[in-house]
Amino acid sequence: MATENLNLVPFVSVENMMDLVLETGIDHSLAELAQYIEEDFLRWENFDKTPRVASHSAEGVIELMPTSDGRLYGFKYVNGHPKNTRSGRQTVTAFGVLAEVESGYPLLLSEMTILTALRTAATSAVAARYLARPDSTTMALIGNGAQSEFQARAFKALLGIDTLRLYDLDPSATERCRRNLSGLGLDIMACGSPEEAVEGADIITTATADKQCATILTDNMVGPGVHINAVGGDCPGKTELHRDILLRSDIFVEYPPQTRIEGEIQQLAVDHPVTELWRVMSGELEGRRSEAQITLFDSVGFATEDFSALRYVRDKLAGSRHFIELDLLADPDEPRDLYGMLLRRQVVLDHQHTA
Repeated sequence: MATENLNLVPFVSVENMMDLVLETGIDHSLAELAQYIEEDFLRWENFDKTPRVASHSAEGVIELMPTSDGRLYGFKYVNGHPKNTRSGRQTVTAFGVLAEVESGYPLLLSEMTILTALRTAATSAVAARYLARPDSTTMALIGNGAQSEFQARAFKALLGIDTLRLYDLDPSATERCRRNLSGLGLDIMACGSPEEAVEGADIITTATADKQCATILTDNMVGPGVHINAVGGDCPGKTELHRDILLRSDIFVEYPPQTRIEGEIQQLAVDHPVTELWRVMSGELEGRRSEAQITLFDSVGFATEDFSALRYVRDKLAGSRHFIELDLLADPDEPRDLYGMLLRRQVVLDHQHTA
């Protein structure tokens, strides 16, 4: 991708993102994105890392998620407002920026509502490749909201999952998920309870939205050898798993200082042992050690994953038409004469009014 005017910033709209993903193919996009995420996890020590900056209210949360690898800087603005569905709005919306560290100039502005759904699912599947049993074929998907189909597609594309057991408090959500995933070669069962959904499951994904300490999974529902992909617990006071499950599991996280505040492990002592996912991916530490081991990916989402997603999109735009150029940067011919730039614009406007 190249622009003749360096002051114009590529912007990927929702429509652009959908077209880019569909042109590439959803499964292929997830696989490519997973590769970028894994590449950046493998250079984890190169990144600035900080827990996301969150503004909480009774209605939800608004967050900023920044990081840099020293060459590029990225951040995402994202919200989480579960009650939005009552007014026909999305629970989660997001946009992001990728910038050049050397100059500070933005290189890309992108929608990230769709992109976040893709990167969350891709990250889940990447983690499961290291933590789930290699012969896993069946996934229980509890919480059939906006993230559910993306999780299903990612696990099918990256792990070969071929059987889904769906459950949601709202049967219409399960029906929508089942309908959206039909024709993809998945054996899909709509279940009447969480207990029914987890029966025979190799992997359990929880992706509920309510901002509360909930018990989606109780201890008796989790048998030996299961991998749990806990996606929904992602802010203080919001969890999905009974504490006893955590005590039986080997827990893997993205960035402990953030996960201890926001993840399932907020229920545990601050020194409870957890393993950073990047250490498993690099081969420094073991992930799954036995068939009977219960592994838990306490996923809250971290800024490097958004950085990877923005980096992926910027690379995909090369030779693409799926963006527009924004006049985003005030950059006068003489860098110190910003006021003069304003005066010259006034001359142009005066001329237009008298013409």
